[in-house]
Amino acid sequence: MTNFLLDTDIQQIVENLSDVSPNFSGKRILLTGGRGFLGRYFMEIFNQINNQHLEEKMKVIVLDNLITAGKEGSEIPNYENIDFINHDVIKKFKYDKKIDFIIHAAGIASPYYYRAFPLETLKVAIDGTENMLELAESNSAKLTFFSSSEIYGDPDSKNIPTKESYKGNVSCTGPRACYDESKRVGETLCNIFHNLRGVHTNTIRPFNVYGPGMQETDYRVLPNFTSRIKAGIPLQIYGTGNQTRTFCYVTDAMEGFIRVILGGVPGESYNIGNPNPEISVLDLIKIMETVSGKNIQYNVVDYPDSYPADEPTRRCPDIYKAKIQLNYEPKIDINEGLKRFISWSDKVYQGKI
Repeated sequence: MTNFLLDTDIQQIVENLSDVSPNFSGKRILLTGGRGFLGRYFMEIFNQINNQHLEEKMKVIVLDNLITAGKEGSEIPNYENIDFINHDVIKKFKYDKKIDFIIHAAGIASPYYYRAFPLETLKVAIDGTENMLELAESNSAKLTFFSSSEIYGDPDSKNIPTKESYKGNVSCTGPRACYDESKRVGETLCNIFHNLRGVHTNTIRPFNVYGPGMQETDYRVLPNFTSRIKAGIPLQIYGTGNQTRTFCYVTDAMEGFIRVILGGVPGESYNIGNPNPEISVLDLIKIMETVSGKNIQYNVVDYPDSYPADEPTRRCPDIYKAKIQLNYEPKIDINEGLKRFISWSDKVYQGKI
């Protein structure tokens, strides 16, 4: 494995999934976006499950056009039973063998990049999703669509923590609309294919997943902060710094994702994240100071033109459904998660931002 991920994290995920991973035995999985942040974890996890837990190996077909993969994603490992195909999911994909699971994780998730590529962002979540749903229908496969917590928009305080039943408060013309609305349409497509054509679909709504493997030039808050800390320059806090988030370490998130893929109730959506603690960006800096032992300087600035300003004031998941139906329970607290991430990024990042 490259230094883009931690071996110990992959092993922890695989151990946490030992009760459900045998259900992958002998199955064929199609993974889109397989060289993105989450896709690379899927590849490593599936390889380890094959090596440690399955006598009849699963077969994995990985699709990615590598447009936003960066250096981390472009180094493609050569694993037995895992095949990589350079393919843009906006285009139809033909495959001549039976597929059992489709994991549609392709997408442009960083606000910086979806602001730069709004049409591509729309198409991968709409056209790409329809292509994958048609493939799932023809194979009688289970499809899991990666949506986003952004589909909730900016919930009022009565809907924090936010349940899956909350309908959302999203602008169709705002600076984030190409991402928010495309994910909402992707969910609508999944719902139609499930109700009208009987396709087993599940939707995952991740909440602020972070961890080793995030590109330094991702421009989301934690890679941005740790890169600037490495460079020895002040952090740039957009807006007021009082906007709040919860952060989910990647080992917990990946466990939750795979529990949805294997055990999700047909047609259902699931929040996957860590509801505790809900903290402001300014509080996040204080925790990072404690964990790193460094005095972190920062400035509060206006949003740059390259970053969509219309961000939610608060974001916090209600994960009761995933707990009850899937036995999902986050295990890594914010201090431990940040300790792992900062230690990793200090070794890997160059301090370029």
